[in-house]
Formats: sequence, structure tokens, C-alpha cells
Amino acid sequence: MALLARLVGWYNSFVDDTWADIQFAMERDPAATNWIEVLLAYPGIHALMLHRASGALLRLSVPVLPRFLSHLGRNMTGIEIHPGAQIASPCLIDHGMGVVIGETARLGQRCHLHQGVTLGGTSTLRKQRHPMFGADVLVGAGASIIGAVSIGTGARIGAGAVVVSNVPPHSTVVGVPGHVVAYYDPGDDTVLRLPDPEHDRIESLELSVSELRMELRRLREQVDDAGDQPGETAAG
Repeated sequence: MALLARLVGWYNSFVDDTWADIQFAMERDPAATNWIEVLLAYPGIHALMLHRASGALLRLSVPVLPRFLSHLGRNMTGIEIHPGAQIASPCLIDHGMGVVIGETARLGQRCHLHQGVTLGGTSTLRKQRHPMFGADVLVGAGASIIGAVSIGTGARIGAGAVVVSNVPPHSTVVGVPGHVVAYYDPGDDTVLRLPDPEHDRIESLELSVSELRMELRRLREQVDDAGDQPGETAAG
């Protein structure tokens, strides 16, 4: 009876989490027209469903089968999620091809990952070695977040960024290696741009080159004007 009660409880939780994922996908993806389409045709939903099943089996210490389900999900969807990863509901893996989520990764509620995202580890020890997300984190296509770094609530990781250090809440990170370029107020979405020394230096160099071009043009005009003037003749 105890086992049956646990199975019923897990099934109810599984259905609730899947429904929350579907609703979140419809909220975040304007291409989603109805819940049946999302359930049948969104690989991110299928990957999360298989992950919740494999995670439950792993917690029951069932051998082999959790990793087999993870492997099956990878072949079906192109999304690889280790059964040990903890992903809160709702979550959206958008398109998803090439997404890799490691064993000790932790994702808070309402996280949104695009295709090609890697949540990888840098250690071979059996400890926390993958990223830990707060809630409402958005990760752009092709971004890599490596190591046991903390990504704060509401953070936004730009496409193609490589993040290897902690990210403060409500900040925007871009570049390789990733660096914070802005903070925003979640209350009114006001964005505060931070100083970007690299960008400022490039702008300064562009301005200097422009000034040098103008000076070179002025000198050339002076030389051309001097060449056009008639030469002086000696008095007879």
C-alpha cells in the first residue's frame, strides 16, 4: 500500500509538472497555438517528461534504467539531461537540439533555455560541479555555463556567452568569457547599462582613427592647393 501511495503521488506530481511546463511554453512561445500541439510536437516537453521519470527511478536506486531513459530521451529529442539533475517546474527548453544538462545541475522555476545550451562541469569529483540557477533565468542559444557557478534569479545569459563565474540576480551577461553589461529592475524593466571598458576603448580607437583620417585629408588638400599655385618669376 505504501508503494502504491508513492506511485500515485508521483504520478499526480508528474501530471501537474507537465501541465505547468505546457502552460509555460504557451506563455513564452508565441508560435504555440494550443496545448495539444505543445504536448505532441515540442521536444523540450518530451525531454522533461522522460527526465522526471528517470529522476524518480534514480532516487529509488534503480540501476541502469534511469540512464537508459536519459539516453532514449537524447536520441528522441537531441536533448541530454542527466537523471541526477534537478529541474523545477515549470521549465521551457525551447527547440532544444544540442542542450546538455549535467548531473549536479540545479534549475529554479520558470527557467528558459534555448537550443545548444550547455550546463557543464569542470571537476571529476563526485560533488557539486554543475551550474545552479535561481528562478526566471533566461539562457540564449549556444551559451555555455561551466562549473559550480551560481546564476542569480532573473539573470539573462546572451547567446554564445561562456560563463565561468557567478552571475548576480537581474543582470545581463554577454561575451567570452561572459561579463555583466547591464542590470534591470524586474519591477519596471528599467535597464541600467554598466561601464564596458572594452567597448569604450574600441569607440575611442574608432574616434581617433576618424580624426586622423580628417587630418590626413586636410594635409592632402593643402598639398594639392600648393601644387596648383603658379610659380614666382624673377624680376627682369
